[in-house]
Amino acid sequence: MDAPPETIERARFLRQQIDRYNYHYYVLDDPLIPDSDFDRLLRELQLLEEKYPGLVTSDSPTQRVGAAPLAAFGEIQHRLPMLSLGNALDDRELEEFDRRVRERLEIGGQVVYAAEPKLDGLAISLRYEAGILVQAATRGDGMRGEDVTQNVRTITSVPLRLLENGWPDVLEVRCEVYMPTAGFEEFNKSALEKGEKTLANPRNAAAGSLRQLDPKITAQRPLAIFCYGFGLLSGGDLAPTHSAAIRLLPKWGLPVSPELQCVEGLTGCRDYFQQLAKRRFELGYEIDGIVFKVDDMRQQRSLGFVARHPRWAIARKFPPQEKTTRLLAIDVQVGRTGAITPVARLEPVNVAGVTVTNATLHNAEEIRRKDIRVGDRVILRRAGDVIPQIVRVVHGESDSRAPAFEMPAQCPECGSDLVRDGDGVVLRCSGGLFCPAQRKEAIKHFASRRALDIEGLGDKLVDQLVEKGVVESPADLYRNLTPEILAGLERMGEKSAANLCDALETSKDTTLARFLFALGIREVGETTAHSLAQYFGNLKDLMNASMEDLLVVPDVGPVVSQHIHTFFRQTHNLEVIAELKSAGVRWKDMEVPRADQQPLAGKTLVLTGTLSRPRAEIKEQLQLLGAKVSGSVSGKTDYVIAGADAGSKLEKAKKLGVVVVDEAALESLIQSGVLP
Repeated sequence: MDAPPETIERARFLRQQIDRYNYHYYVLDDPLIPDSDFDRLLRELQLLEEKYPGLVTSDSPTQRVGAAPLAAFGEIQHRLPMLSLGNALDDRELEEFDRRVRERLEIGGQVVYAAEPKLDGLAISLRYEAGILVQAATRGDGMRGEDVTQNVRTITSVPLRLLENGWPDVLEVRCEVYMPTAGFEEFNKSALEKGEKTLANPRNAAAGSLRQLDPKITAQRPLAIFCYGFGLLSGGDLAPTHSAAIRLLPKWGLPVSPELQCVEGLTGCRDYFQQLAKRRFELGYEIDGIVFKVDDMRQQRSLGFVARHPRWAIARKFPPQEKTTRLLAIDVQVGRTGAITPVARLEPVNVAGVTVTNATLHNAEEIRRKDIRVGDRVILRRAGDVIPQIVRVVHGESDSRAPAFEMPAQCPECGSDLVRDGDGVVLRCSGGLFCPAQRKEAIKHFASRRALDIEGLGDKLVDQLVEKGVVESPADLYRNLTPEILAGLERMGEKSAANLCDALETSKDTTLARFLFALGIREVGETTAHSLAQYFGNLKDLMNASMEDLLVVPDVGPVVSQHIHTFFRQTHNLEVIAELKSAGVRWKDMEVPRADQQPLAGKTLVLTGTLSRPRAEIKEQLQLLGAKVSGSVSGKTDYVIAGADAGSKLEKAKKLGVVVVDEAALESLIQSGVLP
């Protein structure tokens, strides 16, 4: 049944009014009407939409109640990566950050920073198209996140439709989902009264609430957001500075931190940090530090990124909270690479909102230095509000103490002798793949998302396979696992077994960089694995490389080169690689010559101005030709690629007599590898 014109108009009016009241309540903190009046308007709209279903729109306030439960979250590829921030744990590290920024920008004066609290919640990305919320995703691994759109739609401070005008056609906003302390306390009070499970702390409560498979559960949680940055935008920057761009968001209905300020230089950063630290527990939400960002957008682009962190931003963390507890025992654990780590077993204690029962003791030298013994009263803290650590022993409680702790001579997992690492501090199991602990962790690492990405091969399943003797090396994953064997394992049905076999087959097609990372070579992370693959192009040349050859590769120093060289000289490692290739694991060798044979080998280039393609894409292509792409012009620069509106870098290049070429010459260079 179609709604009459006056009902259609009434529904439209109600939606507009409710959005307006939500905006004043959540963004401006200025309620216009009592809650009872708001509830009456919302109920009227609900009744109209129930009577005339055709009135329901995707951005209606009534649609925040949550959709049907999900079987699992889908995956979303971030158009622009959601990068994490580097941390400064003290003033010295903050000072180093400011120094690096000024040196890279080549300025002698003060840098203006945008400063705001670092909320202790869950980072998400909101995507609006034509002003309508179409997608919400978690950070995930920075490149891919989970699709939590239905859950985010239940958060009342998230506008389903942007207000006013002036927003880009495509607007991706980076936000933090958090649970206000008042809402957290009220939720737990209600849960206790009902005899239900309480939430551990606001941070975990926010993350857990957003990742509920049933959006109706999320809708019941008191969640809110603050927006702090941007992803993909259509049409370029919103403003010349970060702070100005952020301050555009409230007029569109997107909440931002009222504590956002611009400060000048290191002194301004320190003053802001100290002032907010005093008010930390009065804010109404938990924060674990302050984020400082270079405010000028052109300066941000000039500074660029390193690994997974922007060079133009840092999180200055608050001093960690400390608590005392009793050390009950010291156990040792065997890591993926065979490293033996002592672990403290503690009387449970709540530190910074989290119940802690274990803490790392790092190594035997650390235990001796702090004179930590079983039975001692110890001071515990969560370093950076994350990792539990024992700071020191509380002396004087008792005259009698347990004997000093001694590390075992044999591996607690396999009984193999323990040997000291090159630095003489770290002990390692000599059992290699024979050691069950290393075997499990090596296989888990091999199958992990950033390695061979074998979907469905979780930790518990790996534990079963190793314990039952089905899998003893990564190659056994491909040789020994059949649907029949898998279906007979705990919690594995026929469908799950078939899906895992399909995932194993899919994982055989990989890249050289992923394969190198999957091997678990010490100190070889994703970035180093990519550098090795890019430099050598194929596995054979890498395996035969000398330590001198390896030292030429970016990101590889003497220690890493020693680890790589040693790895490829071990017979059992070569056997595993051969078995994996025999089992069908394959990749396409990179069609690039060795760096010393590349057309741009030894050349330093600088990109400046507005270019027709993403700068990261151009940079990667130039690196494949052997070039070093720098962010600043100096006497060592060979070429400057200048796009439209090139500024100070172009002027400096001209003064220094550096060769300047335009984008047309750049494209010719990329295609032919011939220098102008």
